[in-house]
Amino acid sequence: MNERIIIADNVEIATQAFGDPTHEPVLLIMGAMASMLWWPEGFCKQLAAQKRYVIRYDNRDTGLSTAYEPGNPDYTMDDMAQDAFRVLDAYNIKTAHLVGMSLGGMIAQMATFAHPERVKTLTLISTTPIGVDTSNLPQTSSAYMEHAATGESVDWTDSAQVIDFIVKDTQMIAGTRHSYNEMQARKLVEHDVKRAKNFASATNHFMLKGGDSWDNKRDELAKPLLVVHGTADPIFPIEHGELLAQSVPGAELLRVPGGGHEIHLEDWDDIIRAIGAHTGLNCRA
Repeated sequence: MNERIIIADNVEIATQAFGDPTHEPVLLIMGAMASMLWWPEGFCKQLAAQKRYVIRYDNRDTGLSTAYEPGNPDYTMDDMAQDAFRVLDAYNIKTAHLVGMSLGGMIAQMATFAHPERVKTLTLISTTPIGVDTSNLPQTSSAYMEHAATGESVDWTDSAQVIDFIVKDTQMIAGTRHSYNEMQARKLVEHDVKRAKNFASATNHFMLKGGDSWDNKRDELAKPLLVVHGTADPIFPIEHGELLAQSVPGAELLRVPGGGHEIHLEDWDDIIRAIGAHTGLNCRA
């Protein structure tokens, strides 16, 4: 594993790479308030064992990347989409396979719209389409919304409160098929909060604007697409993943039975196998 912080356009982005740089590059983009630690190290190593060069990174306002004043993000989602290419440029990678989770999946879509010539394939996990009206689809569960509302009473400068809230969050987004491991979740959350420059800055992700330029342009998302979606996702119900797959001819949909808004350890094998096969497409593109 190789860790480095890159600096581009006055933005610091913490990154880690796994595997052989001569193998097919796969860039992992994580979701809202989540640093690259939420792409588990074991997951990255197993994907790298598929002869893939795997890179994960901290989005702005997470982990060791540039942190902005809480409540005042001086960037947009479009900037975060460009960050994907800032990372690839730093690694001297011209084209790569993009894998995005949740908000990271939206960022990956935007990146593909912006620079399709640099994207070989696209994998979207537990996310929703951008550029189309999804108001007719099932929305985030009322139980999760009630939990999210309690975040307004959290003192985001108090690590203990933050950790308890995020741990509860992991329980609320968990699926129904596998048992929930609170001890494992708390260990990850504690590490993430302790490691961050300023964890409170991660709340900026819910204030971001941008992406409007891609409205009604779904037909431009022409890359080979793999959609991975849990059938019990309480944030973006399975219909969001189904619409994504329907929007791109030839797209593949991997339904994760009972899967939540997560990459559960017991689902790694199926997900990694699917990504490995998908990123084997157009390797010489």
